[in-house]
Amino acid sequence: MSEQTRIAGWTVLLALLVLAPLAITSGRWIEFMELTLFVAVLGQGWNILGGFGGQYSFGHALFFGTGAYIQALLQFKLGWSPWATLWFAIAGGVLVGAFVGYLSFRYGLRGSYFALITLAFAEAFHVLSRSLVAVTEGGRGVALDLNLDPDRALTTFQFNFGGDFLKAYGFYYTILVILMLAYAATWWMEHTRFGAQLVAVRENEDAAEALGIDAFRVKLGAICLSAAITAAAGVYYTQKFLFIDPGIAYGPTKSVEALFAPIIGGLGTVLGPLVGALFLHGLGEFAKETIGLVWEDRPGLDLILFGVVLILVLAFLPRGLVGLLDLAWRRLSGAAPAARKGKADA
Repeated sequence: MSEQTRIAGWTVLLALLVLAPLAITSGRWIEFMELTLFVAVLGQGWNILGGFGGQYSFGHALFFGTGAYIQALLQFKLGWSPWATLWFAIAGGVLVGAFVGYLSFRYGLRGSYFALITLAFAEAFHVLSRSLVAVTEGGRGVALDLNLDPDRALTTFQFNFGGDFLKAYGFYYTILVILMLAYAATWWMEHTRFGAQLVAVRENEDAAEALGIDAFRVKLGAICLSAAITAAAGVYYTQKFLFIDPGIAYGPTKSVEALFAPIIGGLGTVLGPLVGALFLHGLGEFAKETIGLVWEDRPGLDLILFGVVLILVLAFLPRGLVGLLDLAWRRLSGAAPAARKGKADA
């Protein structure tokens, strides 16, 4: 796929996302789009570390929860403006990422060992958030006040009473901006020496170090960037739902969503997390309207469907849905099949 075609495709995609609220009047589908973009942000954060860097994390909720809790607690305990707290929330996620990355990469943890240590840290923070009641409010969680003053809607990072348009679409455009920033960071990474070094470490860490690449520094940078994006998703969640508790913040759900989206969409591709998130949420809605209605007394069958889809993707689509779309495009356009590269075209 030529550079001009990719630019045109991204332009059309961005235009569709920006203009979608003007064509969608159903609140349910706007909510669907918001949650899809939210999962895409989570997936893009995971994809930088797992897809481009080859360091699979099973506990990315660690960064999401840290960002969400800092955002909530600084407002709840100290009365800070949400626009000020968001920078501390993202910085907190980065610091936690740097801490976990330092401990892991300094002592050479890779593969399943790294995956397990991220899972262990997420569970440790889960326990701490329940135990430190004086700080985190424990299991009852942190609930923020809903602003009722239209004149303060934007300053309080709440759009519910800021006019009809902001009431309906404020948080949609908020998560869209966060997603675009995440994609901009990924694009920057792809087109710099840092991105090339990260892919080299993913492919063969020993060979990369033999060539003079500081694998520890590169992987540490990747986990910090990944944590920043994931913590930003936590900020969004806190401001949209005005509530966070240990189960939401550090439970397995966000880690699984962050992992599934890029794996199904396409590991190490820029577009993969968005495609995967759209597919997962579309499949979820389909499961609710079909399996969920037919088998009301047998909960969990829709989750079996997710598992089956994941197995099929891993078995037959190693490059994910983006790889399938790329193959279809090449066949339609008559282009020769592309050899596997360190960095994907999509």
